[in-house]
Amino acid sequence: MRQLDRFRKLLGLGKPDDRRQFRRLDAPEGARVLIIDDSRTVVAALSHMLRQSGYQPIGASDAERGLELAVSEKPHLIFLDIVLPGLNGFAALRRLRKDERTHEIPVIMISGNPQAAERFYLERIGADDFMKKPFGRVEVFSRIEKLVRQGALPGREDGGVVPRSRPADADTDTRISDDMPDPFDLSRSG
Repeated sequence: MRQLDRFRKLLGLGKPDDRRQFRRLDAPEGARVLIIDDSRTVVAALSHMLRQSGYQPIGASDAERGLELAVSEKPHLIFLDIVLPGLNGFAALRRLRKDERTHEIPVIMISGNPQAAERFYLERIGADDFMKKPFGRVEVFSRIEKLVRQGALPGREDGGVVPRSRPADADTDTRISDDMPDPFDLSRSG
């Protein structure tokens, strides 16, 4: 034990409980987080991480079921995979943004394909953030923290009430585009 303590001191680390130098900003405890991904492994891993930090994860294996849950469960945050069976993540995001009941829910898109083109399309149709697979705990919570800092989600210190509206300076007209082609539509030529 003594050598381990000496090693920690050399590295500038504190006790094992002092893993973070700065306190992480989290959304309110009990916040519902919808995870839409066809990989059971991704849903299970993300659910485990979120549950450990006091969130209530809800899983869906396809976009159609995810859209139903977005309306019925009223999640505070959605993690949405791009490549899904049936309706893909781009189309699901468009539907979420067009529906009055879901258009204000922050959405973090996830994909195993980290191409810049995907990121461009996501920003144009209203994604709040993008996370590539594989991801770890630090990546997940840094994305949530970013939404808290931007005001899309309140922090735990804000009394635990999650607002249902976007920041006033959000320009939704430039974020939503009906004429944006679907990059996964193979029926189009060109």
